[in-house]
Amino acid sequence: MDSLARTARAFLGSEGPFARLLDGFTPRVQQQDMASAIDAALEQGQSLLCEAGTGTGKTLAYLVPALLQGHKTIVSTATKTLQDQLFYRDIPLATEALESVAEVALLKGRANYLCLHRLAMQDGARDMFGHQQTEVAKIKQWAQQTTTGDITSFADVTDSSGVWPKVTSTVDNCLGQKCEHFEDCFVMRARREAVNADIVVVNHHLLFADMALKDEGFGELLPTAEAIVLDEAHQLPDIAANFFGDSVSSYQLKDFARDALLAQGTEAADDLQLRAALECVDVVSDDLHAAFASQMRSGEWQEVANDKEVRRAFDEIVNITAMIDQQLEVASVRGPMLDNCFTRIQRMRQKMALFDRDQPVAEAEASDEQIDWVRWWETTKRGFVFHATPVSVASQFSNMLKRYPASWIFTSATLSVAGKFDYFQRQLGLESTAAESWPSPFDYEQCGLMYLPTLKREPRDSSYIDEVVEAVIPIIEAAEGRVFMLFTSYRALAGAAAQLREKVEYPLLIQGEASRGHLIDEFVRHGNAILLGTGTFWQGVDVRGSALSVVVIDKLPFAPPNEPLTKARIRRIDAAGGSGFSDFQVPEAVITLKQGTGRLIRDTQDRGVLVLCDPRLRTKGYGRTFLAALPPMRRTSDLTEVVELLKTL
Repeated sequence: MDSLARTARAFLGSEGPFARLLDGFTPRVQQQDMASAIDAALEQGQSLLCEAGTGTGKTLAYLVPALLQGHKTIVSTATKTLQDQLFYRDIPLATEALESVAEVALLKGRANYLCLHRLAMQDGARDMFGHQQTEVAKIKQWAQQTTTGDITSFADVTDSSGVWPKVTSTVDNCLGQKCEHFEDCFVMRARREAVNADIVVVNHHLLFADMALKDEGFGELLPTAEAIVLDEAHQLPDIAANFFGDSVSSYQLKDFARDALLAQGTEAADDLQLRAALECVDVVSDDLHAAFASQMRSGEWQEVANDKEVRRAFDEIVNITAMIDQQLEVASVRGPMLDNCFTRIQRMRQKMALFDRDQPVAEAEASDEQIDWVRWWETTKRGFVFHATPVSVASQFSNMLKRYPASWIFTSATLSVAGKFDYFQRQLGLESTAAESWPSPFDYEQCGLMYLPTLKREPRDSSYIDEVVEAVIPIIEAAEGRVFMLFTSYRALAGAAAQLREKVEYPLLIQGEASRGHLIDEFVRHGNAILLGTGTFWQGVDVRGSALSVVVIDKLPFAPPNEPLTKARIRRIDAAGGSGFSDFQVPEAVITLKQGTGRLIRDTQDRGVLVLCDPRLRTKGYGRTFLAALPPMRRTSDLTEVVELLKTL
């Protein structure tokens, strides 16, 4: 490559290699500026927050300087799908363009790799159904051929198959060096390749598992990294809270019991007392779930800690796990599987102790170590989860960065609120970290229209969603389908779905009726569908072209104020003299709304209408904060203008 193309900016310019390799490549000043800023940060060993609007080309903006600098680099992104996209598409493109010989490795969590020990244990397993035995036979054949053991590469058994948890390992059930397959372990092989690679692609969950010192990650890798790039960084605070906290669930208890019964039958078949105790675990877990007398709800632990039925059922679990602990202490010497189960039950009892009456909430909150923690529970149709979660992860996260003094690069389209990074920086303790922002290269004035319908009802009104549907139907008809409808709750989604089934004839794709990936593929395939989603559909969905012309958002995505973590965070901010609403709920909702609105325009050729139904955007003072954060589209409340535009599309 000649000297003219030795900088990150030049590589991404009109005379650079990407212009020759990619059909339709258009140089973007924003991308070049971002690449230059990251290049400078990496060269100086500094950290940087990078907010870049949709269409900037963030991936190449950080890959090019990372490859040019030649640092040992970890690239972490939000999902396994994005990991694969980076590893199989984006990085090969970048290395070809830069004529780089960098070694690249893909590293996932251990549950993504076949476990040879657990595969061998499935022979004659009592809980294996006929069709599952057939699937196990297929997996055994594949095990002789695969070099990676990455289960996503084996298409003959679906991702949702119940067999995979039986033939993959977790931190809890991995035997480590005691395993007879340790030298051939696919997880260990992947980690060895990662240690020797120049660029390692991981996901946030794996990265945080390691940062939080939980042996799911790759403790030998982080200390060697000179640069760590965190893409989709807006998700980090919530993921960090999960990993710096702890949890114990009915699923974990039952999974332990299944593994321990297998270990007992293999290594201590004569220990019938241990077997009897293990067979009680499912029963007492189900009793505790029933004691909550509700299928789906959540709350802080102190709300139920003294409830008679909950307390009784909880104590039953404490007692049975204590009994199993004692029995496994004796049996653990009889084999590595039982020894592993002994370690697991001790860890599980430590987690349960966080919710025991011997550590009441009042005392925990009075302790310096516990003051920033909230203990809470949630129940689903199938079980329960107990959580101990830090209200703020700022101190833990900033301490982790000090432990690993690399250049930390945070990138996302949504890190700022009203042009300021204060909220994101406070969440992760990054107040002293430099931040820069680049707007989207898209001409939103020309490619988008924002429709603010005049609704009579307020979002808290029980019939609000009815009015939302009535307001949207003319738009659906004008667009001939091609609509995303994003909701802030499953209840609102279900209510809208019931009405739309009766009032429109276009294909309806409803979250929960199929996987997210399948629904998106079907949406594109139909070309005139209506997709209804909440939660994960607000981000990471990239539909380009004519299949999508309208994004509808039912209301501002404020976190429910009665949700345990939200309550605790509001309480903490208010106690410190701030405003939980202004300092937490509003900025959190702004970032979520920015993610949702970003689903509409994904390419320079895209055109469409953004429908924001919430009347509070105009009637409340904080509405201006939300509107100021959104792309600079033309705004209207004239339905006729919207319909006419959609007909031209």
